[in-house]
Amino acid sequence: MLSPALQVAIDSRPEAGIRIDFPGKPGLRAALARLRPRSQRRLAQYCAGPEEEQTRNLVVEGDNLQVMGSLYRFRGQIDLVVADPPYNTGNDFRYNDRWDVDPNDPDPGPVIGPDDGGRHSKWMRFMAPRLEMMRAMLKPGGVCAVCIDERELFRLGMMMDETFGEHNRIAIINWQKSYAAKNDSAHVSTATEYVLVYAKSKEKARTGLLGRTDAMDRRYRAPDGDPEPWKAGDLNAKAHPKPEDYGIQSPFTGEIHYPAGHGRWRLKRSELKRLLEAWGSRYVAMEDPACTLPSLVLQGTELRDGRLVTPDAVLVNSREQAIRVRDAGPWPQLFFQSAGEGRPSTKRYLRDVKRGRVPTTYWADEEYETPLVLGAQSWGYEESGHSQSGVNELSAIIGPKHGFETVKPLRLITKIIQIWCPPSGIVLDPFAGSGTTGHAVLHLNDETGAERRFILIEQSRPEKGDPYARTLTAERVRRVAVGDWYTGPRAPLGGGFTFKTSTTQIDRRAVLAMQREEMCDLILLSHWDARNRKGPLLTTLTHKDYRYLVAKDASNQGYYLVWEGPDASTPLTVPALAEIIDEARREGLSAPYHVYARISHVLMPEVIFYQIPDEILSKIGFNDSLGEADER
Repeated sequence: MLSPALQVAIDSRPEAGIRIDFPGKPGLRAALARLRPRSQRRLAQYCAGPEEEQTRNLVVEGDNLQVMGSLYRFRGQIDLVVADPPYNTGNDFRYNDRWDVDPNDPDPGPVIGPDDGGRHSKWMRFMAPRLEMMRAMLKPGGVCAVCIDERELFRLGMMMDETFGEHNRIAIINWQKSYAAKNDSAHVSTATEYVLVYAKSKEKARTGLLGRTDAMDRRYRAPDGDPEPWKAGDLNAKAHPKPEDYGIQSPFTGEIHYPAGHGRWRLKRSELKRLLEAWGSRYVAMEDPACTLPSLVLQGTELRDGRLVTPDAVLVNSREQAIRVRDAGPWPQLFFQSAGEGRPSTKRYLRDVKRGRVPTTYWADEEYETPLVLGAQSWGYEESGHSQSGVNELSAIIGPKHGFETVKPLRLITKIIQIWCPPSGIVLDPFAGSGTTGHAVLHLNDETGAERRFILIEQSRPEKGDPYARTLTAERVRRVAVGDWYTGPRAPLGGGFTFKTSTTQIDRRAVLAMQREEMCDLILLSHWDARNRKGPLLTTLTHKDYRYLVAKDASNQGYYLVWEGPDASTPLTVPALAEIIDEARREGLSAPYHVYARISHVLMPEVIFYQIPDEILSKIGFNDSLGEADER
């Protein structure tokens, strides 16, 4: 029996329109099925923020595939995955061929160099199972955004088409990574990188609007003294299949204006008549040989020899009245351009414009606080930031000796989160690197009052002097949370996180050493439907802060945990059961009560008892013959 922890959620997988093949691919799914969950140990010295804030966010040190395979409490709960995987530049990722058979092997393998003839297929074998796990972590309407450059753009796109379905592709973002062309090519200099954005289900996903910029709002003014800023809007509606046009006469010039082409006016006839009369003259509807419907003309106009004619006295009076209204201001909503001499137009008020702008696939033209000077010239800034601005940001926070030559800019990641993660959603970054995603979440929360949360995963090898998750990822997020920047104090963004390190594969000894939160995760994991691959059988309730209640099933029965930690073998007692029954009543759950505990002092037909660790290990397919020595 395969462990449910080893199954990837491929439920509701649409048939892919294209399938990509590469050496080693056929065995990847079978290898992924052998992925064993690992326990995680909290390292208090690397946690940050008040205790209540630490519980909101998580930084995990460990291999991202193994960590994602262990975060069952968040399986199917993630709103947005932001991933910045290695670009396969020849010195930026490691691959262990043993992963093809045993994804639990802790050795990250050698660095894949630029002369390795199989580096593309190794990169794909590295990425394919991680894409599967990213998809499994998403909500039904969740979105996955993966950063990449031209080296693996096409291969990644094909893998994501297959994993998510081509019809679930939302966007291919092209963002400018450098201010100016570099002399790095004999042909075309590369100045852009890409973000491939896919939904788990495009029909259920939501793309948010971006905030309006000051430049956009500055286009709205009030030259007529109107208390509300506005700009000219087109009075013509879209082309109309029927010739239902009619004219409106200018009170300034007496000219009758008709809709452009075969279109029609945007406003109703009654509304147009009211707005025209706001210029001081009376209007009537009169048959007009030039159009199919009666035109709105100045009262006193006559039909002579097949055309509309307005007496001079009427024109002089209407012009005087209109000029008086124009000079006094504010003007009516319908006005005539060129101080009354042009075509009719309408005021488009800023208050009526939707408070956002639709994202485009090319991101540019937005300002930065600090310009980057190249030589003697300062180049324009970009809305998504530049790689150099990302490095500068990291240096300002951590100090200049971080060793990173390329860092995703805060503005790029902030924008992705703003568009595809709701204000109360969860963002997962399985390649956390310098911690830009955590910084972006705290920045957005501080700026907008949102309550987004983050999970960051970063591989570290402290025994090799490479503790990036501790000294870089967590340290950056801690510094911006408290305002302790390398360059000097800044306004703290607030927030915090719990820091955990991935440790041993789960076995009897590891289970008994778990804290309550880890045990909750394991209970949810143990109720994964491996056989039918339908996903979790339990709905988590851990966010409601019950003392015992952990989850509920489709039959509205509750699952409870009596566990105070590894140093306290708390039994299920009659008083504890009374609290469990009370929690069930408050949540509206029915009997029987599924209770996990080390031992039980209660024998009642309404209680289904699961002994820790035996029942949990059995459910996840633990082979007891391996014993406690099987710890990698």
